[in-house]
Amino acid sequence: MCTEFECDCCIPITLNPIFKRVCTLMQPRGGLSLRRLLSGFFPAARRTFAGLQKFVVVVVQVIREIQEHEQNFELREQMSGYKRMRRQHHKQLIALENRLKAEMDEHRLRLHKELETQANNTYAEQERLAKRHAAQTDKEMKSVAAEERRIQQQISAQQKKELTSFLESQKREYRLCKDKIKEEMNEDPCTPKEEKQERLSRHKETVQRSQAEEEANLLAQQRLVYERSCRALKRRSLLRKHDFEQEQLREELNKKRNQKEMEQALMIRQDEATQDLEQRQLHVLHKLRAELMRLQHQTELENQEEYNQRRQRELLRKHALEHRQQPRDLKTLELQIKKQFQDTCKVQNKQYKALRNHQLEVSAKGEHKSLLKGLKEEQTRKLAVLAEQYEHSINQMMASQAMRLEAEQESECEALKRQLEQEMELLDAYQSKTTSQMESQHQRELHKLQQKVSLRRAHLEQKMEEELSALQKDRSERIKTLLERQEREILSFDSETRILGFGSLGSLDLFLKDDNR
Repeated sequence: MCTEFECDCCIPITLNPIFKRVCTLMQPRGGLSLRRLLSGFFPAARRTFAGLQKFVVVVVQVIREIQEHEQNFELREQMSGYKRMRRQHHKQLIALENRLKAEMDEHRLRLHKELETQANNTYAEQERLAKRHAAQTDKEMKSVAAEERRIQQQISAQQKKELTSFLESQKREYRLCKDKIKEEMNEDPCTPKEEKQERLSRHKETVQRSQAEEEANLLAQQRLVYERSCRALKRRSLLRKHDFEQEQLREELNKKRNQKEMEQALMIRQDEATQDLEQRQLHVLHKLRAELMRLQHQTELENQEEYNQRRQRELLRKHALEHRQQPRDLKTLELQIKKQFQDTCKVQNKQYKALRNHQLEVSAKGEHKSLLKGLKEEQTRKLAVLAEQYEHSINQMMASQAMRLEAEQESECEALKRQLEQEMELLDAYQSKTTSQMESQHQRELHKLQQKVSLRRAHLEQKMEEELSALQKDRSERIKTLLERQEREILSFDSETRILGFGSLGSLDLFLKDDNR
């Protein structure tokens, strides 16, 4: 079946696919034409021009409404697809933000566990150090007590040895004196024996008393030396204990400082890891947002191009329809001009008849033939001139209509081109504006993140400085307290030593050092 049909009393009609299907279903078998079919269904249309013309107008109106409905459906479908894409993009952004938030929460929980583990390890190390110090202190006290006993035993053994030597020297001296007295008494034979015995007894008592006094003095001196040595040992043990306490305190404070430094280094690493994660997440978010914006702009551009092509196709279809309808319009105008020509000819015929009757009435009968011939020639000449004028009008009308149609179509093409260019420019401006807004938002988010990172790092550094200051203050106070306590203990011990009458223990300290060597 052809795409258009034409009859004597209607215009050419371009059939769209729907109307083609209708006409195909209506096409009877046996090769009947559409005109015959319409004439069969509508006898009035076969007989009259008005009936078929009304049918054609209705069909054209139905086709136009169907086309407009299809265009509106395409626009609605395109808009619904655009809205669906925007909703999908929004869901993707929300899903990414939730995933990044969960990742950040997991990262913070891991950092918190690391800090807890570090704190537990620090506490465990401090407990082990305290136990080790207690064990070392107990061991040191036992060692000091053993050394004191050893040195006391050495002093006792030395004093015992000195006492034994002193007693032997006294015995030797006593024997020498006794022998000397005996020799003197033997040299004097005149002295009686009883007197000699008495003299020998007195000398013996004197020597024994003198030796007993010397032994008592030696024992007293040894006891004083022993007590002063024990006092010096206690003072040295006290000083050794003080040195051991200082060493343990120094080790404990150094351990705390190292643990605090390790904790702060861990906090710095965690802050840097958090900063890297935040920057990476922001980069991923910006990348996805830019990609979705690119897809959105691409879809908008494709939709606009599809819209432009559809508008151009519609305009070309309209122009093609106008070109196909132009012969019918020209024929209609030509018929109107011909009708005017016929009406003018009828008027002239009436005027000619009236003039002819009047001339026949007023003229002689013999002149009627020549008069009728002249009137006939004049009428023929005027009708020829009038026909030539109308023919010229028809040609001029056809030429002007063709030029007008071309001009109108060209102006419509230019107007559509300008409109589409303006819409494309507006779309470009809108996309540029949204892109610029997105970039500005990205810059603001990046600047905000940098400020957040800088502020968090400043707070961390301030906290670290405060912790180090507090640790240093506690270190100074504990050292000061220990030194003051040890100084009080030394002063109290020296004061008690002076009260006991031992005086300075420096010489004995030197003696004990020499003895230890």
